[in-house]
Amino acid sequence: MTPRRWVALAAAAAVVVLAAPTAWAYAASAGRILADPADAPPTDVTMVMGAGIRSDGRPSRLLAGRLEVAAALYHLGRTRTLLVSGGTGPGGHDEPAAMRQYLVEAGVPEEAIIEDPLGVDSWASCRRARDEFELDRVLVVSQRFHLPRTVALCRSLGLDAVGVAHDSMDSNPPGTRQGYLREVAASIPAMARALFT
Repeated sequence: MTPRRWVALAAAAAVVVLAAPTAWAYAASAGRILADPADAPPTDVTMVMGAGIRSDGRPSRLLAGRLEVAAALYHLGRTRTLLVSGGTGPGGHDEPAAMRQYLVEAGVPEEAIIEDPLGVDSWASCRRARDEFELDRVLVVSQRFHLPRTVALCRSLGLDAVGVAHDSMDSNPPGTRQGYLREVAASIPAMARALFT
């Protein structure tokens, strides 16, 4: 086999390795991602995925968008409880606390918010929603680029999950483009966890 053919085969294999997990995520979440909070089915608990906080302790732009969608779901009566899932770390880094504060400022009562400080990644958030919070049905709020993988992970754990998307392309185009690229790589371990854990 010529070197050129080897290169072509290697390139084709790389495309398959990268494309299969993304295809899995989109197939598993097909028909389960909504653009308008008003279209969300009434669900007791909505899980809001963390997305980083700034040095001043306020949510990043991506996270603020997610929280706006979550507040809309609450005010529309589509959900009764918001589960804010994120990580904590040194220097006062506390995603769930920042998420709570933002939601309270948006008019969500404190008693309607539950913090999960151990939702350090999408898999942990979904697994803890099932195991620690004993959920079997959940709305999931994140950006459109993140929801196929997150909904697919939740479903692989037996959660009846529907995603409600924040479209961040207008408010944060660079972060959104990076998000789509990151999801290609992130879908590889996600599919492995879903299939083999």
